[in-house]
Amino acid sequence: MGNRLTQIATRTGDDGTTGLGDNTRVSKASGRPHAMGDVDELNSHIGLLLCEPLPQDVRELLVDVQHQLFNLGGELSIPGFELLKDDAVLQLDQALARYNATLPRLQEFILPAGTRAAAQAHVCRTVARRAERAVVALGQQEEGAVRSAPRHYLNRLSDLMFVLARVLNRMDGGDDVYWKSERLARQAAEDAPE
Repeated sequence: MGNRLTQIATRTGDDGTTGLGDNTRVSKASGRPHAMGDVDELNSHIGLLLCEPLPQDVRELLVDVQHQLFNLGGELSIPGFELLKDDAVLQLDQALARYNATLPRLQEFILPAGTRAAAQAHVCRTVARRAERAVVALGQQEEGAVRSAPRHYLNRLSDLMFVLARVLNRMDGGDDVYWKSERLARQAAEDAPE
């Protein structure tokens, strides 16, 4: 690996192609580099979230997620290769159940806002959804190009980032930032004492 990274500016991509892990070259506009780029962007946004003050258990979970996303990116870069294991999806399922159990039930939609850490978790959530769409598109463009585990992982990760945003908003006694819907306003007016 060290030899591969000694020269960063290779200029081999100047023609609009990029090299995959199996040494093939594809257009940078094709589905595989698009999916790889979205997963890389997601990993970078999680790295930014890790710059915030976080509970230690959340920090450890997110560091592991970064490693799993690197595995997922590696799998996308080598057609037919498997790096992301099914137990990575199970880990997210368990984290989702654990953190969601601590939260009050949602009564209305929430805005992607609150603390800086929570807002960054929402950015991670939306980038995870985009990465998921790119992986699904790749699977539709190239028959058998993507196993189910990467799709499942990104789907669960987006859900987890939503839950973690809610957890992070409550770290110092805060709360979700609720959407001010007309329905809620009407309900509040109906419920108000006369």
